[in-house]
Amino acid sequence: MDVISDYLGISESTQLKILASLVTVILLLVGRSLVLRSVRSRFEEAWVGYRARKVATYVVTVVGLSAMAFIWIDAFNDLPTFLGLLSAGIAIALSDVLKNMAGWIYILSRRPFRVGDRIEIGGTKGDVVDIRLFRFSLMEVGNWIDAEQSTGRLVHVPNGLLFGEQVANYTEGFEYIWQEIPVLVTFESSREEARRIVTGAVNAHAPDIEHIAGKNIRQTAEVYHIKFGSLTPIVYLSVEDSGVLFTARYLVPARRLRDIAAAIWEAVLDGIDQTPNVELAYPTVRTFLSGPVALRHDDSPSPETG
Repeated sequence: MDVISDYLGISESTQLKILASLVTVILLLVGRSLVLRSVRSRFEEAWVGYRARKVATYVVTVVGLSAMAFIWIDAFNDLPTFLGLLSAGIAIALSDVLKNMAGWIYILSRRPFRVGDRIEIGGTKGDVVDIRLFRFSLMEVGNWIDAEQSTGRLVHVPNGLLFGEQVANYTEGFEYIWQEIPVLVTFESSREEARRIVTGAVNAHAPDIEHIAGKNIRQTAEVYHIKFGSLTPIVYLSVEDSGVLFTARYLVPARRLRDIAAAIWEAVLDGIDQTPNVELAYPTVRTFLSGPVALRHDDSPSPETG
């Protein structure tokens, strides 16, 4: 050691640290290789080997960094200081993991949603089907599917996302949402008949949930400051560029948007078919001419030729 120290200009203590570092790295790599070889010999599934490789890499990295810190930083000779710095390092390295665990505790204690609720978080909508320590799972709805019906995909969301994104719960306390159907008719249509058709369709097919919804609102109001006006269906009138717009607004269970809307539209179209003075409108272009207009057939002689 003294000869090497004199030749390289490295102190004996530094040489010992280098030697200890090399031995540590070799032992960790050999141990990782033996563990992976054992896993591959016992399990044929590719996903098992993939997970084992990931876990082994994480363990070797954490243990190796801790060992290097213990070898090279003299302050770690003081055990309390070593444990404190090690804890801080682990907290920084595993911040996402700790955040997900905190999110899990938040879900269990504050109940922003439960299994079975329909929620939207970070632009993703779906029904909560599972809640675990590090993530919760949604059966996705919407996206490329109309009327918020299921896409068939499971979306796994980290629990820590709760602290950075707003969460919309469709079914917590009040299990109904407002739905609107716009019906645009021409300016020449009878407004009274059009309103009668739209109102009749909504009243016939929108769920009669005023009594139940009112009870749910009173129960939810004990926790949240919620106020609604009338819960019965209503039809509003407005004027658009291409005609008169009747907008039907009604309450509907969050998971029945599409079938109820389809039934209402069916009734509206049947009513319009049976009413001659009501027509659906669409974007049109109208031209108004002022003064005398001369018409000429293509086969008529021009003034020049007589």
